Amino acid sequence: MRSLRASTLRALLALALACTEEDFTPLAPVEDNPHEVFAPTTGKWWDGAVFYEVFVRSFQDSNGDGKGDLQGLISRLDYLNDGDPSTTGDLGVDALWLMPVFASPSYHGYDVTDYETIAPDYGTNADLDALVAAAHARGMKVIVDLVLNHTSSQHPWFLDSASSPASAKRGWYVWSATNPGWGQPWGTAQTWYALNGAYYYGLFWSGMPDLNFLDPEVRAEAERIAKLWLGHGVDGFRLDAIRYLVEDGPAAGQADTPETHAYLKELAAQVRGANPDAALVGEVWTDPRTIASYYGNIGAVPGGDEIPMNFDFPLADAIVRGVGDQNAAAIGLALATTRDLFPAGTTGAPFLTNHDMVRIASQVGSGAFLRSAAAILLTVPGSPFIYYGEELGMQNGPTGNDEAKRLPMAWDASSTAGFTTGTPWYPLPPGYQATNVAAETGDPSSLLSRYRQLIRARALSPALAHGGIRILSSMTAASTLLAFIRYHPQDRVLVAHNLQDGPVTSPAYAIAGTLEPLFVDDGGGANGGSGSWTVTLPPRGTGIWRIRQ
Repeated sequence: MRSLRASTLRALLALALACTEEDFTPLAPVEDNPHEVFAPTTGKWWDGAVFYEVFVRSFQDSNGDGKGDLQGLISRLDYLNDGDPSTTGDLGVDALWLMPVFASPSYHGYDVTDYETIAPDYGTNADLDALVAAAHARGMKVIVDLVLNHTSSQHPWFLDSASSPASAKRGWYVWSATNPGWGQPWGTAQTWYALNGAYYYGLFWSGMPDLNFLDPEVRAEAERIAKLWLGHGVDGFRLDAIRYLVEDGPAAGQADTPETHAYLKELAAQVRGANPDAALVGEVWTDPRTIASYYGNIGAVPGGDEIPMNFDFPLADAIVRGVGDQNAAAIGLALATTRDLFPAGTTGAPFLTNHDMVRIASQVGSGAFLRSAAAILLTVPGSPFIYYGEELGMQNGPTGNDEAKRLPMAWDASSTAGFTTGTPWYPLPPGYQATNVAAETGDPSSLLSRYRQLIRARALSPALAHGGIRILSSMTAASTLLAFIRYHPQDRVLVAHNLQDGPVTSPAYAIAGTLEPLFVDDGGGANGGSGSWTVTLPPRGTGIWRIRQ
């Protein structure tokens, strides 16, 4: 793979900045997919930004207790972004998403006992302030997980609510004198639990009782907490399980209710009022049409008056399956579905896997598959999210529990992987002796190097970072070639991915102008002229060409 050295990056950056709209001629129609819509961007910092999801407990330990912490994360920020765009040794991400960092009785933190205090295992509120300042100094933003659907059953609010029907906080949770008997909307497990002569609702389990967002005091408290952390300098929130905030009955009534949408609009307005540039990204794990509804009204607020960024779960599934099956059609169809269903001008959040999923390296296997997945993720529209260690090819643990999806980061091949001087809180990833930062940093053909180079290529192209998409390859018949054009008023690029283990040559594409390489794997190239071009790619190869007149 051709390495993008610093001098090359600087030259390409100057070229990108010099491009104007008149540098590009209109694209001639492409017969197999003439549909083309350009979606103007919101202009917010998160639009096109590359995010990195961090489980603090597993990233870097600073004090030898075997658990990652905020000071450890600070010590590794230069790995993520060193603040100097001319260097190439950092990953080059634009923002961090911290999984839950507030006080909690669990290792994962999704059952909060104190929304105003950092978990002692991770440090102090001052440590979070220091992290935010250090990230900002490097040009990175920081968003934190805000878990509003439920608290821990050990939270003082719930203990008060459960103490008596006359409690001032009784209405902060959902209570019933009898057992309504609802199952979970995705299964049959119970959701109502007996306590002190009544039943409370806990969608996920008894240790996570649901807050009642029909109560004005609960709504006001959630908004106060959000403003509190914005005051600490955090740049926004990832909102957990937001489909389930307000329930009005069993089954379908437990998700996506009108009351849920109404509250999210209220919350978003309060967040915008406190910081107009604060990001909100929603976890809405369902079909594309329902996800699209969570943007809200784009006429009222550019990008939507509800949640301005939402994870694209169907696209993630399509990419992982398509890479594994060596079939691009489902990926193209998922991209087209997102383009056509998400409101124009909104920001999608593509990703491969996250903390709730078996890691992609354990799903698709070899490095060749992972190279394809990385290239697709970093060339599709939206703001891509990378799960920590994904850039290395980090494996899942051998069990199916959630801890096995959240193993310690491997920095080197030592007995504790450079993660801690003590005993890691959970076993290290399988194969970490070869799959670690130190081993991959000096290897230009490593997966880590590929992520670094692709992120930089993306940063040099307004079309890749912010543009719309026009899909050229088949979305119906099986195909090993995924090809599309990313377009923007100041930039247009042709992108092609070969998902098979042998070389491939594309059909002729009607493209006016010339193709200038931006990122092309060794053995790849473009041939043609006079408005007709073909591209050739090596096995599992990617090519990105700027379209110039």
